[in-house]
Order: sequence, then C-alpha cells, then structure tokens
Amino acid sequence: MKAKYFPIICTLAAGLTLGSCKDSWLDPALRGTNLENNFYKNEGEAFKGLVAVYDVVGWQGGGYVTRTGMADAASDDHFAGGGAANDVNDFQVMTRWDLTPEIGPHNDLWRKGYSGVFRANKLLEKLGSVPMDANKKARFIAECKFLRAYFYFDLIRMFKNIPLLLQPLDVNQMFNVTQAPPADVWAQIEKDLKEAIAETNFPDRIPPTEEKARATKGAAHALLGKVYVYQKKWAEAAAELALVNGTPGVENPTYGYKLLTNFGDLWKSTLPFKFNQESIFEISYTNTSQGVWDCVACTEGNVLNIMVGPRSYNRLTPDAPDYVSGWSFLTVTKELYALMKDDPRFPYTIADLKALSAAGKASYSPGHDDTGYFLEKFAGRVSNRVPSGTPELNFPQNLYDMRLADTYLLEAEALVMNGGGGGAGTRAYALLNAVRARVGLTPIVATIDNIFLERRLELAGEGHRFFDLIRTGRAEDALKSRGFNPQKHYIFPIPFNDLQSTKMEQNKEWGGTK
Repeated sequence: MKAKYFPIICTLAAGLTLGSCKDSWLDPALRGTNLENNFYKNEGEAFKGLVAVYDVVGWQGGGYVTRTGMADAASDDHFAGGGAANDVNDFQVMTRWDLTPEIGPHNDLWRKGYSGVFRANKLLEKLGSVPMDANKKARFIAECKFLRAYFYFDLIRMFKNIPLLLQPLDVNQMFNVTQAPPADVWAQIEKDLKEAIAETNFPDRIPPTEEKARATKGAAHALLGKVYVYQKKWAEAAAELALVNGTPGVENPTYGYKLLTNFGDLWKSTLPFKFNQESIFEISYTNTSQGVWDCVACTEGNVLNIMVGPRSYNRLTPDAPDYVSGWSFLTVTKELYALMKDDPRFPYTIADLKALSAAGKASYSPGHDDTGYFLEKFAGRVSNRVPSGTPELNFPQNLYDMRLADTYLLEAEALVMNGGGGGAGTRAYALLNAVRARVGLTPIVATIDNIFLERRLELAGEGHRFFDLIRTGRAEDALKSRGFNPQKHYIFPIPFNDLQSTKMEQNKEWGGTK
C-alpha cells in the first residue's frame, strides 16, 4: 500500500477473503479463525485491519460486478451492452429486469456488504485491547463506525429486510441469523454516523501527507444527509447537508469542499485531480498493482475503464480520442444522448462513436445493445496504460462515491420537499444553479422536476440514476418498457443460498413472507 493514496489492496486480514466467497455471505466468517486469534497485537496490525475494512469499499467481484456497473445497467440511461446477450449476465438481467433470487448482481453485492460489516465488527471488537496511541485508536473506531454505516446503507436500500449484526458471531451462531426490522437498521446507521461525527479525533479533512481515501467528518455528514433523504426526513437532511455544502459556490471553510471550476477535470486520472476539492468520499484505484486474470477481484485497477470502452476501437486520425479498445458495456441510451447533446457536460460524459465514425476519425465494432454512444467518463485511455501486469485490469481512474454536486442537489431536493421555495433568492435555487453555473448554464427555478433532471445530467453514468428512480417511486414509469415490475423490483431478493443456510425469510415481493 502506498501510504499517501491508500489504494485498495487484496488482504487476508481478519480472515476475510472476498474472491473466494462463491456460495454464501457466511463463508468469510468461517475462514481464518486461527489467524484472527494471533492478529491485532499492535498499532501496525490494527492499521492493516482498518485497511481490510476499506478494501471492501472498492470491491470488484470476480465477475466484474460493481455497484456502479449494476446501477447503470439497471437504469434508463444505459444498456448492459457487452459482446452478447449473456456477456456478464449479472448486468444483462438488470437491463432486462429478469433477475431471480439465484441469478443477478445482488448476490455479489450482498456478500460485499456483509464482508464489510464483518470486517468492521471484528476490528471494533479487537481495538479495545490493542496497545496503541489513544487518539489514533479513537480515530480508527470512528472510521469503522462510518464504514459499517456505509455498508449497511447500501444493504438496506437494496434489500430492505436484512440482518443487523453489530459484533462478530461464532460459527454456530451464523446459522441462526434472522432479519431485523428496517427501522432498527436505519436507526443504527444514524447512530454509527453520529458517534463518528462526535469523535474529536475524526478529522474534518485529510492532511496532505496522509491517506487520501480515508473517511472524514465531512464524509460522515454527507452520508448521514443521504440517509435522511432516503427516509424522507427532509428537515434533518437539509440541515445535515448544509454543513457539507456551506455557501453555494464558495469553498467550505471547515471541510474544504468546493465545486471544481472545470467539469472535465473531474474525470482526469492523475494528481492533482484525484481527491480534489469536490470529492467527499472517493474510491482509489491504481495502475501499478499488476492485477492478473487469475484474481480479477484482487486487482487495484478500475475494471470499469476497460468494460465501457468501445469494442475494437481504432484511431484513424491524430485528433481522435486515445481510447483503449474495450468491451462495450453500459452503452448510453439514445434518450440520454438526446437530453445531453446540447449540454456543456456532453463531451465529458458521452463518447459519440457514431459521430467519430461518420467523420472518418475512428472505427469500432458494434457490440450487444449498441447505440453508438459510450460512457466517456470512465472510458480507458492509452495514456493510462499500465506499466506492467495485465493492461485491462490496471487502470488508475478513481470513482466518486460522494461528490459536492451530488450533495448540493440532494440538499436542494430536501429543502423543496420540506416545503421551501425554489425561486430566486432561496437556498435551493442557489444550490441548483451553482451546479449549472459551473458549466455555463443559465439559472432555472428549483422545482423537483428541475432538480431531478439536473441530477440525471450532472451525475450520468456514476450509478445514481437507478437509486434516484427507486427511492422516489419513479422507476415504474422510467423502466416499464424493459420489464420492471413495480410489485417486486423496488427491492432486490434475498440471495437464495443464504435462505437455505439461515433463518432468514425471503422478501414478500419475491414470494416470501418478510
């Protein structure tokens, strides 16, 4: 691990291995017991345990499943794409909405979430007895609570009825696990985040010499604000997000957040653009990990960079983009293209291979779900090729889990939904139009429809659109032509394997009783 950038590592700390968890979320807890008993003897080992918790944040499954990729494939802005109708089938079933409890990306995302919870719980259990600096220990505890809340937030918004585990379980206890009332899970997420925020040793921002991908108090406020939005606690959400956002368009003096002047700089893969002022919580990747095909889940490179690039890309003129020939996943819909074609963010969001081909500047091979439009934000570049290892698995572009434009628009939504106005002079108006002004767009009234459209355009391809449709009940209208069934698809099924090995019950939308 390079201390300054805190990239993802593939670790066996706490006896948890993501790549081998093929059958059940229970597998990680059943491995490495002897290793755990002899670990956490000092501060260095405690830090390795903390890195192991962070490792799950940027988890990429051996089948190329990521939360961002799943959410894009499931939204109305993208198709699964790829080489054929069964290529990375976990993406295909989201575009067609024919997932089942046995088949779909929810199986990997469930394992990811609980792997993170297990690791956080283990470290929280062990930290009390580790001989180390008290201030560092307090910070580690705050980070673990933030991360546990982060994992539970993903789990509850996807699955709703989930187990709430707050300490490591013995092997025999694992098979007696049941689900908790959703209200209890939401309450625990809020509790963990509030306790992390209250810790004086949890930093407001990361000093220049420290690991940039670590969580901060600002990130905890942002996540808590999102948690309130999902529960429709509009007043609480607006108040929490205001702490993050500060004065719209002005640098936040406490946390240092500020919208970047140039929207295009957000998608550059080098310093100083990584961990920039707009970034609140960022997933770090590197092109030096030497990830290989034998362990796709172990790579520290961003797999989306090779996945979304145009297939068999050939640069015909010097002024054509230097895309790496990719796998043509997550193709952009004609609807999103039409919405964005005159927007200043278009050239940084959508790669228009149809236009490049027509102009004789480049060629590509149409794949499955081809529209001629690809996701520019994450398309791999020749200039980012790996110096060694497997090029496809070692691209260095980071992903934003939370960035300031997202929280600006969420606060604007919360203010309007709480009964506030969105006309000139209101805070909601200022927040919405700070995002628009950054790219040279004129002001508009902050209505809910305008805010949602701005979220769609500003955050396209970043995995937000699907969750916005689900949390607002708009998914039926947007996705019915693809087979979205409002009677079942607003939440995911509990993975089939875990229903066989625990006392959990299937969600009622999927034929269960929960």
